[in-house]
Amino acid sequence: MSVRRSYTAIVERNVLWDRDFATEPYEAAWASEAIFFVRALEVSPEFSGIARVQISADGIHWVDEGATMSLPTAKDAVTFCKVAHFGGWLRLYGELDDGASITVLVSLALKE
Repeated sequence: MSVRRSYTAIVERNVLWDRDFATEPYEAAWASEAIFFVRALEVSPEFSGIARVQISADGIHWVDEGATMSLPTAKDAVTFCKVAHFGGWLRLYGELDDGASITVLVSLALKE
């Protein structure tokens, strides 16, 4: 029996999203599964938002993978999204309404 390799990367730390946003791309071709965790550090009043998982073969050109996640709506709340069969690169992307903002900590947990 072998131990599965895992790694958690912080892809955004104390970053303000207030319009279109995208996390830093992360190369994860070795992994077979991934989970994005988004923690709200600060949230504007009556906030709501959705992020989409995007995949890329080269880390430059992006397409929607199909998975979406609601963003947290309260300070210190956490949401997550599971992804499998994603190829080489991963990121989160989304757009927020005018006046909406959230400061986030985004982690990407990977496992082979």
